[in-house]
Amino acid sequence: MTNRKIEYWVIPPESDAEFAASMEEVLETYEKPYNPAIPVLCMDEQPVQLVKETRAPIEPTLHHGKRVDYEYERAGTANIFMFTEPLAGWREVAVRERKTKIDWAIEMARLLEGRFAGTEKVILVCDNLNTHTKGAFYEAFEPERARRLVQHIEFCYTPKHGSWLNIAENELSSVTRQCVAGRRIGDIKTLRDETAAWSTDVNASQRGVDWQMKIEDARCKLKTVYPKIKL
Repeated sequence: MTNRKIEYWVIPPESDAEFAASMEEVLETYEKPYNPAIPVLCMDEQPVQLVKETRAPIEPTLHHGKRVDYEYERAGTANIFMFTEPLAGWREVAVRERKTKIDWAIEMARLLEGRFAGTEKVILVCDNLNTHTKGAFYEAFEPERARRLVQHIEFCYTPKHGSWLNIAENELSSVTRQCVAGRRIGDIKTLRDETAAWSTDVNASQRGVDWQMKIEDARCKLKTVYPKIKL
């Protein structure tokens, strides 16, 4: 019997009108020209395992590379919030101990009242999780402040099993490969420092995202997603 490699893939649903509707809303949002008064902000998040060294590494010499003991100590987890404004070529990582509604609301408020304070509104592309809601602001802030924040944001949710439509997921993949993976980061402060350095470097050297997929492409390449209309 021949063993075959299994490939894990995000398989779109078939004949799912809700998926198609949400997908087209996201794609239409990405087609809009850059408008600094109404910017498109994408966000995603992921947990990170913190890992401490059990023995101090030996620094490199002329004859040996840096030597790290194979043993390590788990030091809990942290949560990375990735925010990116694709057409502006900007991304930022926020690191928190948890991923609750309040953690999300605090980070969103920091951006809405900071970087995006002078905008008419912000279109937010994100997953439809129970932590990414208008109500989250009311759990974190007094009603007056919560209402101001809600009025400043327009949600554009990616469909279930459609997280690949979120540009912030691509940025998360990049920070994981380029900054976090294969390293032992033992505390939140170090993780914040390292991801902040990554954001600064990438923002200085990389342009915006050129999203190629349009609604017409989706209707052609993902025909099975659309329900068959019986006349």
